[in-house]
Amino acid sequence: MKADKIIKNATIFTSNQAMPQATALAVKDGKFVYVGEEAGLADYEGEVTDLGGKFIMPGIIDSHVHVSLGVGFEYTDFGVYVECSNKKEAMDFMAEYVKDHPGMDRYRFELERDLLNGETIVKEELDAICPDNELLILESEAHSVWVNSVILKKHGITDDTPDIVPGLSYYVRKDGHVTGNVYESAAWRFLFDHLKNLSDEQIEAAVTRWIDDSVKFGVSCVFDAGFPEHDEIHERVYRYLRDLDRQGKLPVYVDGCYTLTRPEKMKEAVEELKRYQREFNTEHLKVHTLKIFMDGTLKIQTAALITPYEDTGATGATTFEKEGIAELLKLLNEVGLDLHLHTVGERASHIILDGVEMAKKELGDDFRVKVTCAHLEIQDDADIKRFAELGVFADYTPWWHAGNMGGEPIKAWRELLGEKRALSMYRCKSLMDSGAVVTFSSDEVFFGDNWSPYLGMEVGMTRHITDKTKALEHSRTNEAYPPESEQMSIEEMLLGYTINGAKQLGIEAAKGSIETGKDADFLVFDTDLRTAEHDGFSNLGPSEIYFTGKKMN
Repeated sequence: MKADKIIKNATIFTSNQAMPQATALAVKDGKFVYVGEEAGLADYEGEVTDLGGKFIMPGIIDSHVHVSLGVGFEYTDFGVYVECSNKKEAMDFMAEYVKDHPGMDRYRFELERDLLNGETIVKEELDAICPDNELLILESEAHSVWVNSVILKKHGITDDTPDIVPGLSYYVRKDGHVTGNVYESAAWRFLFDHLKNLSDEQIEAAVTRWIDDSVKFGVSCVFDAGFPEHDEIHERVYRYLRDLDRQGKLPVYVDGCYTLTRPEKMKEAVEELKRYQREFNTEHLKVHTLKIFMDGTLKIQTAALITPYEDTGATGATTFEKEGIAELLKLLNEVGLDLHLHTVGERASHIILDGVEMAKKELGDDFRVKVTCAHLEIQDDADIKRFAELGVFADYTPWWHAGNMGGEPIKAWRELLGEKRALSMYRCKSLMDSGAVVTFSSDEVFFGDNWSPYLGMEVGMTRHITDKTKALEHSRTNEAYPPESEQMSIEEMLLGYTINGAKQLGIEAAKGSIETGKDADFLVFDTDLRTAEHDGFSNLGPSEIYFTGKKMN
């Protein structure tokens, strides 16, 4: 048989359990037509490349990224970083800045909530600084804001405005009055309100940058986790991706979603998802998944816990309870769609598992929804085995596994979560050992180095960000995050970034492993990833990149 490409003398990690390793492969018409030992190449004709033992792996699958949201962040000014050690210094800093820069339409600042030392900021204080122009402060994790009265009035927010999800996506109130502090997706209408003026050219430029970064890292497939409360921009990005694919210019496979933030719109969301499935259905763009922010984040205590936060006694809130999840799963099951959820706290994933169990008991063998819980920073001991038992995918963001804050995260998490939970976070190894299908992702919203799967691989293996790690300076940690038993092997990381991701996306018949008949997505490295030094692993990258047999670099 005439082949388009023949490779021998390679070290091939196939991600195929039936044949984990090989030394040779052949490609024709964008597919692997042979994978095995060199003797089998006798049946193929064509130019043969001797790789001299170089390492090959499948194309990488990032199972939870934010393409459309990344476009939003690309054109969002986070503002001036507030340098302070307490609330008074923060207010003085902002007041001085406004005074020195008169006449701006909107003043934007970024503030670490911890620097307020437990105090809060209310709109009246911001009005005193800036009564006539807009003023917005972004909490540094980008999950909450403070705004002045001008912005609240612009968006029609009053004391009577209902919360999107009480206790999760909501307007902080005092004595029944909105304070200007807003959490989660309720805050994003203010943060991203300028995007209504985004041009087609800006979308094109941002998406082009994302594609270039993905190709550079060898990411051949992604799951896009959506842009909550901004359906118009989200759909515009998908329309551009669709048009790009129709022109043969979208090399990365995008598995998209429709995002639900308001529980009362569950049935409407399913109908919208069905529309997305019809309208965005090209070779490299498919949409069949509903995405839900089930809870928030630990740092601002919107993540849902079973045992309360140590300092406040709060437990966070969830978008649905188990009965609502079971009802939603039955709706999705009826039309053959899937569910992907942001689940940081242990109560969020516990509710999902309970909801899946309820739906499966009612539907039995007819249940076919692929359910994925993403992030999973904390999990209840009793739920570790349930992922495998219920067939729920567990998607982790491994570059967080050094503590997700830099410096001394162990100390910070102890204060917030208590000793037991602080020392048992990010338990992807336990889940994989239990038989669960574990996948890995970047959850990145800023196109750039943090998008790199090699950063995720390094931190997944070391649970440490050192001077050798290719990561932002402020994310470096003083020691490896415990427990050591949760450190992953490179083989486990590779499986999570390849075949397991393909299973999550439902594309394992064509993607995720180097097997005869599958798309020829593969990466060539000068270094054997299986024996590379873990510390500094994030500096590695492929020397050659092939998507469907086509060389991309």
